[in-house]
This record gives sequence, C-alpha cells and structure tokens, in this order.
Amino acid sequence: MSARESQDQKTTAPEIFVQQAARANAGVSTGPLRGATICSTESRRDRTFESIAAELREAADTSSLSVIPGGAADLMRVLRQLEVIAKRQTPRIAFKAKGSILFLDLAGILALEAEGNYVSLQYRPNPYLVHESLSSMAEKLKPYGFIRIHRSVVVNISAVEEIKPLPTGEYRLRVKGGKEYLVTRTYKDNLRDLAQLWVGSERLCG
Repeated sequence: MSARESQDQKTTAPEIFVQQAARANAGVSTGPLRGATICSTESRRDRTFESIAAELREAADTSSLSVIPGGAADLMRVLRQLEVIAKRQTPRIAFKAKGSILFLDLAGILALEAEGNYVSLQYRPNPYLVHESLSSMAEKLKPYGFIRIHRSVVVNISAVEEIKPLPTGEYRLRVKGGKEYLVTRTYKDNLRDLAQLWVGSERLCG
C-alpha cells in the first residue's frame, strides 16, 4: 500500500466535511449570503443554514478547530449566529399592569386603539391598557409589522384578513376575529405594506 493510500484511509468523515465546507465557502465568499440556503459548488443542492450549521457543529465536536481553514471557520461562526437568530422567540412587549409587569407576544396583538391618555392593546382573549400615546407606540412597533390606519388605530399587518374600498376613497379593514376598522385617506398608502406582492390588473390602495 502506498503512503498516499494509507493517508487517505486515515482521513475522517468530519475532516472531509470541513474540507467540503471550505470549498463551498470559497464559492460564496465573493458575495453576500442570500436567502436561507447555501448552494454547494459540488452537489448543486440547496441546503438550509440550520442543517449545515448542525453538520459543522458535529464536525467541530469530533475534530480540532485548529485544522479548519480560516474561511470555513468563519462560515461556521456565521451559520451558528444565523441558527441562533432563527430560533429566537417571537418578539414580545413588556408593560406594567396592576402592579405587575406583563409580557405579550406581539403576534397576538391584533390592533392598538387610542383611549384618551392610554392605548388599548387588542389582545385575545382580553385587551390591556397601557399608559402611553398611540404615536409613541406606533413608532416603536413599526419595525415589527404594525401600521397606522387611523389617527386612533394601529393594526398588526399579520392579523389583517380583508380590506374593502369605500366610495369615499377610504377603506374598511377586517382583522382576525371579525372586528372592522376604518382606514382614512390620510393613512391609506400604508395599506401597501399589508403584502409583499400585489397582483392583478387593478391598482390597489391608491
């Protein structure tokens, strides 16, 4: 048996995978990572970040990181970070209520309604009052998919089920559970954020 053949037999599976990861990394290092998949330059098959991160982690557990090329080690760290982000819980809101601090998933809040100096969080099954202005709440929640549709109403776009145009140029909006709100002309342009893609021949929302 030649020295080359003997060396090949000693190569472990984790080392082979790390070598493949390094080659794949070289193929994608010239541009940003796109979407939730990486396309291997050898197999041409899409694989999720989570599955690749799991395999890289397993390889790291069974072999020394010192043998991983710099590019592959960087890729592994990025994949681990993406895996953590993917597993993060739904964003939550915290507020005081009756002497306690409550935490609610933002996904469960259908809308926010102004009530004097308070904001009513339309959360099923029970609404909650928060001592803050609607404008302040709208600004804080805008990055999380909440849009203003009225001077006294903000809605969670993921809770909207239907909108209907009215002869006045306004809209009627319905959220989960059946409650309806009026969308005034001042805020109707915000309805474009309800979907990432509008299709059909008619011009929707202005």
